[in-house]
Amino acid sequence: MTKPLTGKIALVAGATRGAGRQIAVQLGAAGATVYATGRSSRAGRSEMNRPETIEETAELVTAAGGEGIAVRVDHLVPEQVRDLVARIDAEQGRLDVLVNDIWGADPLVTWEKPVWEQPLDAGFRTLRLAIDTHIITAHFALPLLIRRPGGLVVEIGDGTTAYNERTYRLSVFYDLAKVSVNRLAFSWAHELEPHGCTAVALTPGWLRSEAMLEHYGVTEENWRDGAAKEPHFVMSETPAFVGRAVAALAADPDRARWHGRSVDSGGLAQVYGFTDVDGTRPNWARYHDEVVAPGKPADDSGYR
Repeated sequence: MTKPLTGKIALVAGATRGAGRQIAVQLGAAGATVYATGRSSRAGRSEMNRPETIEETAELVTAAGGEGIAVRVDHLVPEQVRDLVARIDAEQGRLDVLVNDIWGADPLVTWEKPVWEQPLDAGFRTLRLAIDTHIITAHFALPLLIRRPGGLVVEIGDGTTAYNERTYRLSVFYDLAKVSVNRLAFSWAHELEPHGCTAVALTPGWLRSEAMLEHYGVTEENWRDGAAKEPHFVMSETPAFVGRAVAALAADPDRARWHGRSVDSGGLAQVYGFTDVDGTRPNWARYHDEVVAPGKPADDSGYR
């Protein structure tokens, strides 16, 4: 099997579970050495209080064919991020791919209430976890990335720029967090351009993360049963799909064509030809615009 990222060094910030975990795994499957960071480790859980750990992620990366290195990091603490990047520099002397997938604010989000009914402390904590972490990580990691032309930064969000411009995201703090991540990629693109590096905002479709499967009371093996609760769940995708999107971007010598843009996993699958684990190419963005938004009944025919 060809491994186009052999010799490449990646940092996936926020790799404990969900999209981040499979981004790390798929980069590893393409041959990369991947530093997987997060707050949840075998030494203790984050406020998400979930069982997944960064050590498990690193082991999955190695099993997939790369080299996984777990580092427990709170990306809100500048000193921890500084030390992380110093370690990568000392051990590898380079950084080729930075993926900002840090989130961890689910327990704090108050849904569908106006700002005057929102708890301010939880709201501002949400913004810190969703935005400040990405800026802190970029502050320390980008000087290492720009040492070599061709580096890639991927900001993982929820919804493309176009989608978020026309869609209110359930609460002011959540809405602002999702819009801001896409804008960060635009900003990094401006700052990285003189150094020959690429920045992209990438969103998955409806992600079948560990938490989402639990929410619908299903497993990956019987996930389609979740459509009984929410019919449009038939268009969901595994985290591996967005992971393969990142790996495809990282392996593309012409990835600068996406510089400063906001893209989605389903759209990139049409360009690069990768599939989800079941061999399909779910295109949630097109499905949403053509089926969900007009209020049509769920029907994934022609969208997978």
